[in-house]
Amino acid sequence: MAQAPATPKWRRAALSIAAGLNNTGMINRLSPVPSEQAAIDLRTALQGRVPPLRKQVVFLIPLVGPDQVGDWGAVTDRLRATLHCLRAQNDPHWQVIVCCQVKPELPEDRRIHFLPFDDPEPGNDKWRKLSALYKQLMRLDTGPCYVMSFDADDLLRQGVVKEMLRRQAPGGYLVQSGLVMDDSTGIIALADQRTLKEPMRKPFWKLCGSCAALAHDPDLPQSGAFLEAMTQHEHRMFPYLARLAGRALAPLSFPAVLYVLNHGENFGARRGRVSFKTRFVERFKIEDRDELATIAEGFPLPEDAAESDMPSPAS
Repeated sequence: MAQAPATPKWRRAALSIAAGLNNTGMINRLSPVPSEQAAIDLRTALQGRVPPLRKQVVFLIPLVGPDQVGDWGAVTDRLRATLHCLRAQNDPHWQVIVCCQVKPELPEDRRIHFLPFDDPEPGNDKWRKLSALYKQLMRLDTGPCYVMSFDADDLLRQGVVKEMLRRQAPGGYLVQSGLVMDDSTGIIALADQRTLKEPMRKPFWKLCGSCAALAHDPDLPQSGAFLEAMTQHEHRMFPYLARLAGRALAPLSFPAVLYVLNHGENFGARRGRVSFKTRFVERFKIEDRDELATIAEGFPLPEDAAESDMPSPAS
């Protein structure tokens, strides 16, 4: 299963207009791809429905298999850092499912689950793992929740789960403001909306896939089907598809995720797509020491992090 290609922007605009007008004929003429059709189906199912209270956040992590990396120990160390940031959240109402061919060492925590993956098809299996994770999600009794696909080497900032559940955004959340760290230099940059003063800055969701937490209603079959179809695309499609589904995403109020580049096992590096992000980090690096200290406090790491290759925002 390959990643689904992005829809051209002109077609996105046309389909958004057609869906807003509920013009079935125009929608059909535009021939929606599966993710767009799933979005329109969910939009229809949501009409007149009062958003339920979301009581937890579910994170879905597709973990690369050991046969696809050079250093499995480094990969599992980074997963451990990712899970540690979740366990340090000041709101405990979350769960995480990790999907991989081999079960890594996981903390003893009833909120952390493992989903075995045994699909023998060769090649990049990230999107097949995401599909398996969403199918598993639909089997679970989660109740209404927010669902976020999350890369195994990214870090969630303290307070994100609490903000999501406090605000109860009807459609979910978008990481518009986030942090990007070059592990080879320790430099950290802010990714955020571009401004007149900084027209080349990019929002976080254009750089990293750990960027969207969508409202999920397990009572609606269309909800799970949409989430699975959406995440078969690259992350730049997420805000558009969420709007098309009637799930417009609200920006989180602070830099919520830390994306680590150049640590040796990046997925993007295997696709040759990291160099421009390295230049982005250098251009928009944060140099204020107090700000860097605040960032480090927001991403707590295991006590033995100094003995491993885990990313440390404090370095």
